[in-house]
Amino acid sequence: MMSKVFSVTNGSVLHNLDTHSRFQRRFNLIKMSSDALPPLPENRIVVGHGMTAVDFLATVDRFPNPDDKVRSCSLKVEGGGNAGNALTCVARLGLKPKVISKIADDAHGFAILKELEADGVDTSFIVVSKGGSSTFSYVLVDNQTKTRTSIYTPGDPPMMLDDLPQSTLLSAFDGARLVYFDGMFPETALFVAQEAARNNIPILVEAESPREGLDELMKLADFVVCSSKFPQAWTQAPSIASALVTMLLRFPNINFVIVTLGEDGCLMLERCENEDADIEEVDVESFLEFLYKGKRDSLTIPTCIPLAVKKFRANGIGTICGRFYIGTAEKIPDSELVDTTGAGDAFIGAIMYAICANMVPEKMLPLAAQVAATKCRALGARSGLPHRLDPRLASFL
Repeated sequence: MMSKVFSVTNGSVLHNLDTHSRFQRRFNLIKMSSDALPPLPENRIVVGHGMTAVDFLATVDRFPNPDDKVRSCSLKVEGGGNAGNALTCVARLGLKPKVISKIADDAHGFAILKELEADGVDTSFIVVSKGGSSTFSYVLVDNQTKTRTSIYTPGDPPMMLDDLPQSTLLSAFDGARLVYFDGMFPETALFVAQEAARNNIPILVEAESPREGLDELMKLADFVVCSSKFPQAWTQAPSIASALVTMLLRFPNINFVIVTLGEDGCLMLERCENEDADIEEVDVESFLEFLYKGKRDSLTIPTCIPLAVKKFRANGIGTICGRFYIGTAEKIPDSELVDTTGAGDAFIGAIMYAICANMVPEKMLPLAAQVAATKCRALGARSGLPHRLDPRLASFL
């Protein structure tokens, strides 16, 4: 009997030792990965103003035709909203985000708070209305085309100026390195942006589509990140490149503007203060054909191609001294590409991290592309967002 008891006990000890050994090996790997990374930015506090939501995601074998009935292949419910997604991204990268948004005291609102808090986002500046409804979206993901279609239902009541006393903003801004706006709640967005500018806090504006109040917001912006359709839709320029030149001419406060181009990467125009007379002046439309000359389609990992500083002339508008950067995207194998929902939010989250870390564009754009590509390997806007210690980010941070 004693021998039997000893045998069982000895087996438990060996099992515990083996478990400890596996844990220690895992801990050592994580520590080695952490030790290899650069230190976190000295100032890690960012503030985001905009939409937080719940997404109901369904994958289908094909997008339905009118009056069709199709069966979903999978269903998932998780947090969404541009600001909520981007701030979740920066939290996982190691920053300390605060979110200014509005929800209702319903089940969706509770889920929004719980998920953001679990990722380390400070939700103490979210306004919770008594009654009403929180924002939610239905998202259909087509497994064949790898595209997604979103049906968005805004929350009610919307955020109003009375929801944000100045004392609340000053508390939110305490120690902030950057303030980000997704363009939602235009009235309060402008008020928050004006206060941020008054407190000399840099401003990043997301320009997803032309909407009310966005022009006034961009006048205060230091950095702008656009969707692929926005620049030409907003400026009526003949090309994306000339649209970016037009944006910098119209808004002299903007340091750089980036347009995301999906699988084609991104294009960035950075303002240069160098007014050297020897810098070549070119018409941006003529220059356009040379933009992608240095881009190699064989590149499979994100990279950045800086072009020479030029004085770019946009016909009938003016001339700006600047530099274009071509950012390439990872070529994700079809077998690994799951869902592009929130890819732009992930990209913006990484841009915020890069700004806080004072990264140069040659490092910032590949990081943003890598974070976005990593997100696309999982269903939903947040499930695939990588953490700082993710080995897929090691060479980009």
